[in-house]
Amino acid sequence: RKIIFEKQWFYLDNAIGHIYGTTFEVTSGGNLQPKQEVEETTTETKEAGTDNRNIVDDGKSQKLTHDDIKALKDKGIKGQEIVQQLIENSTTFRDKTEFAQDKYIKKKKKKYEAVITIVKPSTRILSTMYYAREPGKINHLRYDTLAQMLTLGNVHAGNKMIVMETCAGLVLGAVMERMGGYGSIIQMYPGGGPVRAATSCFGFPKLFFDNLHEFPLSKVDSLLSGTFSTETLPSEPEDNAVVEEESNGLTGKKQASLQETEEDSTTETAMEINETEEQETMDINAEDVEFKKNKEKENKENVREKKQWERRKKLIEAAALLREKNADGLIVASKFHPTPLLLTLLEFVAPSRPFVVYCLYKEPLLECYTKLRERGGVINLKLSETWLRNYQVLPDRSHPKLTMSGGGGYLLSGITVVLDKGKSDASNLEELKMEEPSSKRSKVQDLHC
Repeated sequence: RKIIFEKQWFYLDNAIGHIYGTTFEVTSGGNLQPKQEVEETTTETKEAGTDNRNIVDDGKSQKLTHDDIKALKDKGIKGQEIVQQLIENSTTFRDKTEFAQDKYIKKKKKKYEAVITIVKPSTRILSTMYYAREPGKINHLRYDTLAQMLTLGNVHAGNKMIVMETCAGLVLGAVMERMGGYGSIIQMYPGGGPVRAATSCFGFPKLFFDNLHEFPLSKVDSLLSGTFSTETLPSEPEDNAVVEEESNGLTGKKQASLQETEEDSTTETAMEINETEEQETMDINAEDVEFKKNKEKENKENVREKKQWERRKKLIEAAALLREKNADGLIVASKFHPTPLLLTLLEFVAPSRPFVVYCLYKEPLLECYTKLRERGGVINLKLSETWLRNYQVLPDRSHPKLTMSGGGGYLLSGITVVLDKGKSDASNLEELKMEEPSSKRSKVQDLHC
Protein backbone atom coordinates (compact mmCIF):
# COMPACT_ATOMS: atom_id res chain seq x y z
CA ARG A 1 0.00 0.00 0.00
CA LYS A 2 1.01 3.60 -0.48
CA ILE A 3 2.68 5.17 2.58
CA ILE A 4 2.61 8.93 3.08
CA PHE A 5 5.24 10.29 5.48
CA GLU A 6 6.64 13.83 5.79
CA LYS A 7 5.10 14.98 2.50
CA GLN A 8 6.60 11.96 0.71
CA TRP A 9 4.74 8.97 -0.67
CA PHE A 10 6.35 5.65 -1.46
CA TYR A 11 5.94 1.85 -1.47
CA LEU A 12 7.89 -0.42 0.88
CA ASP A 13 8.07 -3.42 -1.48
CA ASN A 14 11.76 -2.92 -2.31
CA ALA A 15 12.69 -2.50 1.36
CA ILE A 16 11.86 -6.11 2.23
CA GLY A 17 15.04 -8.12 2.76
CA HIS A 18 17.27 -5.18 3.75
CA ILE A 19 18.63 -4.72 7.25
CA TYR A 20 17.37 -2.04 9.67
CA GLY A 21 19.24 1.24 9.32
CA THR A 22 19.39 1.08 5.51
CA THR A 23 18.94 4.44 3.80
CA PHE A 24 16.79 4.57 0.66
CA GLU A 25 16.14 7.14 -2.03
CA VAL A 26 12.59 7.66 -3.29
CA THR A 27 12.65 7.37 -7.07
CA SER A 28 9.93 8.15 -9.58
CA GLY A 29 6.81 6.09 -8.99
CA GLY A 30 7.39 5.91 -5.25
CA ASN A 31 9.88 3.04 -5.43
CA LEU A 32 12.72 2.76 -2.91
CA GLN A 33 16.33 2.20 -3.93
CA PRO A 34 19.25 1.78 -1.50
CA LYS A 35 21.28 4.97 -1.44
CA GLN A 36 24.92 4.69 -2.42
CA GLU A 37 27.30 6.68 -0.26
CA VAL A 38 28.85 9.52 -2.22
CA GLU A 39 31.46 11.89 -0.85
CA GLU A 40 29.99 15.36 -0.59
CA THR A 41 31.75 18.09 -2.51
CA THR A 42 32.86 20.92 -0.24
CA THR A 43 34.16 23.27 -2.93
CA GLU A 44 31.36 25.78 -2.46
CA THR A 45 31.61 25.83 1.33
CA LYS A 46 35.26 26.92 1.42
CA GLU A 47 34.38 30.60 0.97
CA ALA A 48 32.66 31.86 4.09
CA GLY A 49 32.04 35.19 5.72
CA THR A 50 33.05 36.30 9.20
CA ASP A 51 29.55 37.12 10.45
CA ASN A 52 25.94 37.47 9.29
CA ARG A 53 25.26 41.04 10.33
CA ASN A 54 25.00 42.41 6.77
CA ILE A 55 22.68 39.66 5.49
CA VAL A 56 19.06 40.81 5.12
CA ASP A 57 16.31 38.25 4.63
CA ASP A 58 14.27 40.09 1.99
CA GLY A 59 13.44 37.04 -0.13
CA LYS A 60 15.48 38.33 -3.10
CA SER A 61 18.72 36.46 -2.49
CA GLN A 62 17.59 33.31 -4.39
CA LYS A 63 17.54 33.67 -8.19
CA LEU A 64 15.72 30.37 -8.80
CA THR A 65 11.94 30.72 -8.59
CA HIS A 66 9.45 28.10 -7.45
CA ASP A 67 8.57 27.33 -11.08
CA ASP A 68 12.25 26.80 -11.92
CA ILE A 69 12.64 24.29 -9.09
CA LYS A 70 9.46 22.50 -10.19
CA ALA A 71 10.82 22.30 -13.74
CA LEU A 72 14.06 20.78 -12.44
CA LYS A 73 12.04 18.14 -10.54
CA ASP A 74 9.99 17.34 -13.65
CA LYS A 75 13.21 16.75 -15.62
CA GLY A 76 14.14 14.07 -13.10
CA ILE A 77 17.06 15.92 -11.52
CA LYS A 78 17.92 14.49 -8.09
CA GLY A 79 17.62 16.42 -4.87
CA GLN A 80 21.37 16.71 -4.37
CA GLU A 81 21.77 18.51 -7.71
CA ILE A 82 18.83 20.81 -6.91
CA VAL A 83 20.50 21.77 -3.60
CA GLN A 84 23.75 22.48 -5.45
CA GLN A 85 21.95 24.76 -7.92
CA LEU A 86 20.24 26.58 -5.03
CA ILE A 87 23.66 27.22 -3.50
CA GLU A 88 25.08 28.50 -6.79
CA ASN A 89 22.10 30.82 -7.38
CA SER A 90 22.10 32.26 -3.86
CA THR A 91 23.65 35.75 -3.70
CA THR A 92 24.19 35.69 0.07
CA PHE A 93 25.49 32.14 0.54
CA ARG A 94 29.22 33.05 0.35
CA ASP A 95 28.73 35.90 2.82
CA LYS A 96 27.32 33.57 5.50
CA THR A 97 29.47 32.05 8.19
CA GLU A 98 30.56 28.42 7.92
CA PHE A 99 28.00 27.39 10.52
CA ALA A 100 25.21 29.26 8.74
CA GLN A 101 26.18 27.61 5.45
CA ASP A 102 25.98 24.14 7.02
CA LYS A 103 22.59 25.01 8.47
CA TYR A 104 21.35 26.26 5.06
CA ILE A 105 22.53 23.08 3.27
CA LYS A 106 20.96 20.84 5.91
CA LYS A 107 17.64 22.68 5.64
CA LYS A 108 17.54 22.46 1.83
CA LYS A 109 18.54 18.77 1.83
CA LYS A 110 15.68 17.96 4.16
CA LYS A 111 13.27 19.76 1.83
CA TYR A 112 14.41 18.51 -1.58
CA GLU A 113 16.23 15.23 -1.02
CA ALA A 114 13.78 12.31 -0.76
CA VAL A 115 15.89 10.12 1.53
CA ILE A 116 14.38 7.66 4.00
CA THR A 117 16.10 5.55 6.67
CA ILE A 118 14.18 2.59 8.10
CA VAL A 119 15.04 2.01 11.76
CA LYS A 120 14.04 -0.73 14.17
CA PRO A 121 11.20 0.38 16.48
CA SER A 122 12.15 0.94 20.09
CA THR A 123 10.69 2.56 23.19
CA ARG A 124 12.74 5.74 22.74
CA ILE A 125 11.82 6.19 19.07
CA LEU A 126 8.10 5.55 19.61
CA SER A 127 7.83 7.70 22.73
CA THR A 128 9.66 10.57 21.00
CA MET A 129 7.39 10.24 17.96
CA TYR A 130 4.18 10.16 20.02
CA TYR A 131 5.29 13.10 22.20
CA ALA A 132 6.16 15.19 19.14
CA ARG A 133 3.06 14.36 17.07
CA GLU A 134 0.21 13.26 19.36
CA PRO A 135 1.12 13.97 23.01
CA GLY A 136 -2.53 13.90 24.09
CA LYS A 137 -2.79 10.19 23.27
CA ILE A 138 -0.04 9.32 25.75
CA ASN A 139 -1.09 11.81 28.48
CA HIS A 140 1.91 14.02 27.60
CA LEU A 141 4.30 11.34 28.88
CA ARG A 142 7.83 12.40 27.93
CA TYR A 143 10.43 9.78 27.08
CA ASP A 144 12.73 10.68 29.99
CA THR A 145 9.77 10.31 32.38
CA LEU A 146 9.02 6.90 30.88
CA ALA A 147 12.65 5.89 31.43
CA GLN A 148 12.39 6.97 35.08
CA MET A 149 9.23 4.87 35.48
CA LEU A 150 10.93 1.74 34.14
CA THR A 151 13.90 2.30 36.46
CA LEU A 152 11.87 3.07 39.59
CA GLY A 153 9.55 0.14 38.85
CA ASN A 154 12.55 -2.25 38.69
CA VAL A 155 11.25 -3.77 35.44
CA HIS A 156 13.37 -6.73 34.32
CA ALA A 157 13.03 -10.22 32.86
CA GLY A 158 11.16 -12.75 34.98
CA ASN A 159 9.00 -10.19 36.78
CA LYS A 160 5.28 -10.38 37.36
CA MET A 161 4.13 -6.84 36.59
CA ILE A 162 0.77 -5.09 36.85
CA VAL A 163 0.36 -2.24 34.36
CA MET A 164 -2.53 0.21 34.38
CA GLU A 165 -2.19 2.78 31.60
CA THR A 166 -4.22 4.86 29.17
CA CYS A 167 -1.26 5.84 26.97
CA ALA A 168 -2.32 3.93 23.84
CA GLY A 169 -0.21 0.94 24.94
CA LEU A 170 3.13 2.80 24.96
CA VAL A 171 3.92 2.06 28.63
CA LEU A 172 2.85 -1.56 28.16
CA GLY A 173 5.12 -1.90 25.12
CA ALA A 174 8.04 -0.37 27.04
CA VAL A 175 7.56 -2.90 29.88
CA MET A 176 7.29 -5.79 27.39
CA GLU A 177 10.45 -4.67 25.60
CA ARG A 178 12.44 -4.52 28.83
CA MET A 179 11.18 -7.91 30.07
CA GLY A 180 12.09 -9.53 26.75
CA GLY A 181 9.27 -12.08 26.76
CA TYR A 182 10.19 -13.56 30.17
CA GLY A 183 7.80 -13.23 33.09
CA SER A 184 4.14 -12.22 33.04
CA ILE A 185 2.30 -8.92 32.62
CA ILE A 186 -1.28 -8.20 33.70
CA GLN A 187 -2.77 -5.17 31.98
CA MET A 188 -5.65 -3.55 33.83
CA TYR A 189 -8.00 -1.74 31.46
CA PRO A 190 -11.14 0.41 31.69
CA GLY A 191 -14.10 0.01 29.35
CA GLY A 192 -14.74 -2.83 26.94
CA GLY A 193 -11.18 -3.83 26.10
CA PRO A 194 -7.49 -2.88 26.28
CA VAL A 195 -6.03 -0.32 23.84
CA ARG A 196 -2.72 -1.45 22.34
CA ALA A 197 -2.18 0.77 19.31
CA ALA A 198 1.40 1.70 20.27
CA THR A 199 2.19 -1.84 21.46
CA SER A 200 1.51 -3.22 17.98
CA CYS A 201 4.09 -0.77 16.53
CA PHE A 202 6.94 -2.48 18.41
CA GLY A 203 6.72 -5.56 16.20
CA PHE A 204 7.03 -8.04 19.07
CA PRO A 205 7.03 -11.77 18.23
CA LYS A 206 4.13 -13.99 19.33
CA LEU A 207 6.17 -15.24 22.31
CA PHE A 208 5.89 -11.80 23.95
CA PHE A 209 2.08 -11.92 23.87
CA ASP A 210 1.81 -15.44 25.31
CA ASN A 211 2.52 -14.13 28.83
CA LEU A 212 0.41 -10.97 28.46
CA HIS A 213 -2.92 -11.03 30.32
CA GLU A 214 -5.66 -8.44 30.68
CA PHE A 215 -8.21 -7.85 33.41
CA PRO A 216 -11.02 -5.25 33.53
CA LEU A 217 -11.01 -2.63 36.28
CA SER A 218 -14.76 -3.09 36.71
CA LYS A 219 -14.20 -6.60 38.18
CA VAL A 220 -11.36 -5.77 40.59
CA ASP A 221 -13.67 -5.07 43.56
CA SER A 222 -15.51 -8.36 43.08
CA LEU A 223 -12.15 -10.18 42.87
CA LEU A 224 -11.00 -8.64 46.16
CA SER A 225 -14.29 -9.37 47.91
CA GLY A 226 -14.30 -12.97 46.71
CA THR A 227 -17.52 -12.69 44.69
CA PHE A 228 -15.81 -12.77 41.29
CA SER A 229 -17.17 -15.48 39.00
CA THR A 230 -17.36 -15.81 35.25
CA GLU A 231 -20.37 -17.18 33.44
CA THR A 232 -20.37 -20.86 32.49
CA LEU A 233 -17.89 -21.38 29.71
CA PRO A 234 -19.29 -22.26 26.28
CA SER A 235 -18.54 -25.64 24.82
CA GLU A 236 -15.04 -26.45 23.62
CA PRO A 237 -14.14 -25.91 19.94
CA GLU A 238 -14.27 -29.71 19.44
CA ASP A 239 -17.91 -29.76 20.61
CA ASN A 240 -18.67 -26.89 18.26
CA ALA A 241 -17.31 -28.94 15.37
CA VAL A 242 -19.61 -31.84 16.28
CA VAL A 243 -22.61 -29.51 16.44
CA GLU A 244 -21.62 -28.05 13.08
CA GLU A 245 -21.46 -31.53 11.50
CA GLU A 246 -24.88 -32.44 12.93
CA SER A 247 -26.41 -29.22 11.65
CA ASN A 248 -24.88 -29.86 8.23
CA GLY A 249 -26.43 -33.34 8.26
CA LEU A 250 -29.87 -31.92 9.06
CA THR A 251 -29.66 -29.38 6.28
CA GLY A 252 -28.58 -32.17 3.91
CA LYS A 253 -31.69 -34.20 4.83
CA LYS A 254 -33.85 -31.18 4.22
CA GLN A 255 -32.29 -30.68 0.83
CA ALA A 256 -32.83 -34.38 -0.05
CA SER A 257 -36.48 -34.23 0.98
CA LEU A 258 -36.94 -31.08 -1.11
CA GLN A 259 -35.42 -32.83 -4.10
CA GLU A 260 -37.80 -35.81 -3.60
CA THR A 261 -40.86 -33.56 -3.59
CA GLU A 262 -39.56 -31.85 -6.73
CA GLU A 263 -39.18 -35.25 -8.45
CA ASP A 264 -42.78 -36.17 -7.47
CA SER A 265 -44.04 -32.94 -8.93
CA THR A 266 -42.26 -33.64 -12.25
CA THR A 267 -43.92 -37.08 -12.59
CA GLU A 268 -47.37 -35.68 -11.89
CA THR A 269 -47.15 -32.98 -14.56
CA ALA A 270 -45.86 -34.86 -17.61
CA MET A 271 -47.59 -32.48 -20.10
CA GLU A 272 -45.56 -29.41 -18.95
CA ILE A 273 -42.02 -30.80 -18.88
CA ASN A 274 -40.17 -27.65 -19.95
CA GLU A 275 -41.94 -25.38 -17.47
CA THR A 276 -41.41 -27.77 -14.57
CA GLU A 277 -37.69 -28.17 -15.37
CA GLU A 278 -37.21 -24.40 -15.27
CA GLN A 279 -39.11 -24.19 -11.99
CA GLU A 280 -37.05 -27.03 -10.51
CA THR A 281 -33.75 -25.37 -11.35
CA MET A 282 -34.96 -22.11 -9.84
CA ASP A 283 -36.05 -23.88 -6.65
CA ILE A 284 -32.79 -25.80 -6.38
CA ASN A 285 -30.73 -22.62 -6.87
CA ALA A 286 -32.79 -20.82 -4.24
CA GLU A 287 -32.28 -23.71 -1.81
CA ASP A 288 -28.53 -23.72 -2.52
CA VAL A 289 -28.30 -20.01 -1.74
CA GLU A 290 -30.29 -20.50 1.47
CA PHE A 291 -28.10 -23.45 2.44
CA LYS A 292 -24.94 -21.40 1.91
CA LYS A 293 -26.33 -18.52 3.97
CA ASN A 294 -27.22 -20.87 6.82
CA LYS A 295 -23.77 -22.41 6.71
CA GLU A 296 -22.10 -18.97 6.81
CA LYS A 297 -24.25 -17.99 9.81
CA GLU A 298 -23.28 -21.20 11.61
CA ASN A 299 -19.59 -20.61 10.90
CA LYS A 300 -19.82 -17.04 12.21
CA GLU A 301 -21.58 -18.22 15.36
CA ASN A 302 -18.94 -20.89 15.91
CA VAL A 303 -16.15 -18.33 15.48
CA ARG A 304 -17.91 -15.94 17.87
CA GLU A 305 -18.37 -18.68 20.47
CA LYS A 306 -14.74 -19.70 20.14
CA LYS A 307 -13.58 -16.11 20.67
CA GLN A 308 -15.84 -15.74 23.72
CA TRP A 309 -14.49 -18.98 25.14
CA GLU A 310 -10.88 -17.87 24.62
CA ARG A 311 -11.61 -14.47 26.18
CA ARG A 312 -13.18 -16.03 29.27
CA LYS A 313 -10.33 -18.47 29.55
CA LYS A 314 -7.82 -15.57 29.53
CA LEU A 315 -9.96 -13.72 32.09
CA ILE A 316 -9.86 -16.72 34.45
CA GLU A 317 -6.07 -17.01 34.01
CA ALA A 318 -5.59 -13.30 34.81
CA ALA A 319 -7.87 -13.58 37.86
CA ALA A 320 -5.86 -16.57 39.11
CA LEU A 321 -2.61 -14.59 38.77
CA LEU A 322 -4.07 -11.60 40.63
CA ARG A 323 -5.49 -13.78 43.42
CA GLU A 324 -1.97 -14.86 44.32
CA LYS A 325 -1.26 -11.22 45.37
CA ASN A 326 2.45 -11.61 44.70
CA ALA A 327 3.08 -9.13 41.87
CA ASP A 328 6.66 -7.85 41.65
CA GLY A 329 5.71 -4.31 40.69
CA LEU A 330 2.95 -1.88 39.77
CA ILE A 331 3.02 0.88 37.15
CA VAL A 332 0.13 3.34 36.82
CA ALA A 333 0.00 5.99 34.06
CA SER A 334 -3.62 6.86 33.35
CA LYS A 335 -5.94 9.80 32.86
CA PHE A 336 -7.97 8.76 35.92
CA HIS A 337 -7.44 9.97 39.47
CA PRO A 338 -4.53 7.91 40.85
CA THR A 339 -5.66 7.59 44.51
CA PRO A 340 -8.48 5.00 44.20
CA LEU A 341 -6.57 3.13 41.49
CA LEU A 342 -3.38 2.84 43.52
CA LEU A 343 -5.04 1.96 46.83
CA THR A 344 -6.97 -0.85 45.13
CA LEU A 345 -4.20 -2.28 42.95
CA LEU A 346 -1.62 -2.27 45.77
CA GLU A 347 -3.59 -5.17 47.27
CA PHE A 348 -2.20 -7.41 44.52
CA VAL A 349 1.46 -6.41 45.04
CA ALA A 350 3.75 -8.47 47.25
CA PRO A 351 5.65 -6.80 50.14
CA SER A 352 9.02 -5.17 49.47
CA ARG A 353 8.11 -4.41 45.85
CA PRO A 354 8.24 -1.04 44.03
CA PHE A 355 5.34 0.92 42.55
CA VAL A 356 5.30 4.02 40.33
CA VAL A 357 2.44 6.40 39.50
CA TYR A 358 2.61 9.01 36.75
CA CYS A 359 0.38 12.06 36.54
CA LEU A 360 0.64 15.19 34.44
CA TYR A 361 -0.36 17.33 37.45
CA LYS A 362 1.04 17.50 40.97
CA GLU A 363 -2.16 17.93 43.02
CA PRO A 364 -3.66 14.42 42.48
CA LEU A 365 -0.34 12.84 43.47
CA LEU A 366 -0.16 15.02 46.60
CA GLU A 367 -3.55 13.67 47.64
CA CYS A 368 -2.37 10.16 46.83
CA TYR A 369 0.78 10.73 48.91
CA THR A 370 -1.29 11.84 51.91
CA LYS A 371 -3.66 8.87 51.66
CA LEU A 372 -0.78 6.42 51.50
CA ARG A 373 0.82 8.00 54.57
CA GLU A 374 -2.44 7.65 56.49
CA ARG A 375 -3.00 4.08 55.30
CA GLY A 376 0.52 2.79 55.88
CA GLY A 377 2.01 -0.27 54.24
CA VAL A 378 4.47 1.75 52.16
CA ILE A 379 7.93 3.22 52.72
CA ASN A 380 10.36 5.45 50.81
CA LEU A 381 7.55 7.54 49.31
CA LYS A 382 8.92 10.10 46.86
CA LEU A 383 7.16 12.69 44.72
CA SER A 384 9.45 13.96 41.98
CA GLU A 385 9.33 16.00 38.79
CA THR A 386 11.51 15.05 35.84
CA TRP A 387 13.38 17.83 34.09
CA LEU A 388 14.94 17.60 30.63
CA ARG A 389 17.11 19.89 28.54
CA ASN A 390 18.14 19.05 24.99
CA TYR A 391 21.62 19.98 23.80
CA GLN A 392 22.94 20.47 20.30
CA VAL A 393 26.33 18.78 20.16
CA LEU A 394 28.32 19.88 17.10
CA PRO A 395 31.97 20.98 16.62
CA ASP A 396 32.52 24.47 18.12
CA ARG A 397 28.76 25.03 18.56
CA SER A 398 27.47 22.81 21.36
CA HIS A 399 24.80 24.61 23.34
CA PRO A 400 21.34 24.03 24.85
CA LYS A 401 18.58 24.15 22.29
CA LEU A 402 16.50 27.30 22.19
CA THR A 403 13.20 25.49 22.71
CA MET A 404 12.63 22.93 25.43
CA SER A 405 9.71 21.15 27.07
CA GLY A 406 8.06 23.06 29.90
CA GLY A 407 7.29 20.06 32.10
CA GLY A 408 7.50 16.30 32.05
CA GLY A 409 4.82 15.45 34.61
CA TYR A 410 5.25 14.07 38.12
CA LEU A 411 6.09 10.65 39.53
CA LEU A 412 5.09 9.14 42.87
CA SER A 413 7.17 6.11 43.78
CA GLY A 414 7.55 3.90 46.83
CA ILE A 415 8.06 0.40 48.18
CA THR A 416 5.39 -1.81 49.69
CA VAL A 417 5.72 -3.39 53.15
CA VAL A 418 3.46 -5.69 55.16
CA LEU A 419 0.45 -3.72 56.34
CA ASP A 420 -0.60 -4.43 59.95
CA LYS A 421 -4.38 -4.48 59.58
CA GLY A 422 -5.00 -5.24 63.29
CA LYS A 423 -4.74 -1.61 64.25
CA SER A 424 -6.79 1.09 62.62
CA ASP A 425 -5.47 4.51 61.72
CA ALA A 426 -7.61 6.23 64.34
CA SER A 427 -6.30 4.02 67.16
CA ASN A 428 -2.73 4.66 65.97
CA LEU A 429 -3.30 8.40 66.21
CA GLU A 430 -4.77 8.08 69.72
CA GLU A 431 -1.79 6.00 70.84
CA LEU A 432 0.60 8.63 69.50
CA LYS A 433 -1.23 11.33 71.47
CA MET A 434 -1.15 9.25 74.64
CA GLU A 435 2.55 8.46 74.23
CA GLU A 436 3.67 12.10 74.23
CA PRO A 437 2.84 12.97 77.84
CA SER A 438 4.02 9.56 79.11
CA SER A 439 7.42 10.04 77.48
CA LYS A 440 7.69 13.48 79.03
CA ARG A 441 6.79 12.06 82.46
CA SER A 442 9.44 9.40 82.18
CA LYS A 443 12.07 12.03 81.39
CA VAL A 444 11.03 14.07 84.43
CA GLN A 445 11.26 10.99 86.65
CA ASP A 446 14.73 10.22 85.36
CA LEU A 447 15.84 13.75 86.19
CA HIS A 448 14.50 13.49 89.79
CA CYS A 449 16.30 10.21 90.31
